[in-house]
Order: sequence, then C-alpha cells, then structure tokens
Amino acid sequence: RTYAPGQHGPTQRVKFSEYGLRLREKQKVRKVYGVLERQFRKYFAGADRTKGVTGENLLSLLERRLDNVVYRLGFAATRAEGRQLALHGHMLVNGKRVNVPSYIVKVGDRVTVREKSREITRIKESVAGAERRGQSTWLELDKGTFTGTVKTLPVREENNAIEIKDRSKDIIITGG
Repeated sequence: RTYAPGQHGPTQRVKFSEYGLRLREKQKVRKVYGVLERQFRKYFAGADRTKGVTGENLLSLLERRLDNVVYRLGFAATRAEGRQLALHGHMLVNGKRVNVPSYIVKVGDRVTVREKSREITRIKESVAGAERRGQSTWLELDKGTFTGTVKTLPVREENNAIEIKDRSKDIIITGG
C-alpha cells in the first residue's frame, strides 16, 4: 500500500513544518554533492562571507570542487567516481597531482587526467559518453588530450538537477 497502516492511514497526510522543508532541501544538496555536515557548514560560512547571494555562492563553491569538476567534464560517470579518481591521484590541476576531492578549482585552472591513467577503461567510457550528459558552459573539454579548462565561475541557471527553496528569504537555489 502507498499509505500508512491503520484506519486513518489513507486520509492522513504528512505536513512538514518550514524547518522540515528547509532541512529536507539542505540534506538533498548534501547528498547530491557527497558532502558531510561539517564540510557543508564550512562551505556555507565561506559563501556567507563572500559578496552576493549566499545560496548562489554556496552552489558555486560546491560546483567547483575537484570531484564535481571531474564529473562535469565527463572523466567520471558519477560524482562518487570523480571523488575516487581524485583520491587515487589520477587528476592533475595545472600540471600538479592533486588527490584532494574537495580542492576548489579557480577560473583558468586546467584539469587533466594523468598520462598513465588515460588507458583506464572507465575513464575512456565516461569521456565517450560525456555528450549524452551535456556539457557545462563554464567548462571547456578537449577530449583528445583529456584536458578540461575552467572558463568562468558556474552560474545558477546552468545547474538544474536540484532545486532548493528557501521561502523565508524568497531565494531559489538550483544545483546538480
């Protein structure tokens, strides 16, 4: 059955409080990006300190994580796989090996797959299937050299996989 057991199960509906709605949306973002609570609080504090809309700054920080950039460029099929590629040292940022998935890339950074790692079957398959997922406009990919460049900062309109609504401030945060 699609409803709760008992006499009042079919007619009872769960109504979330404002707090419950916000918590659910926050947990959704955390799950999508694979970030723990303490990390998420640090990202939020950093986004709050920078000028502009806090929600957009937060998503910009989350989008620029190395594991997410590896996923967005198409070197990995999922963010979790992107995290593993970064942790295992398969990625170079500006020619230097970076094995920290939470590394924040900047505008102009070049993310490259190591020479030895280009022969890995999963990476080849992911790059081949990258067209189906679509390419982000803030990233530029060169499939021949397995290199991606960060052209600009990510924009809110681009990230449409999830939508967070904060009703008290009339802010809609999108990301994915």
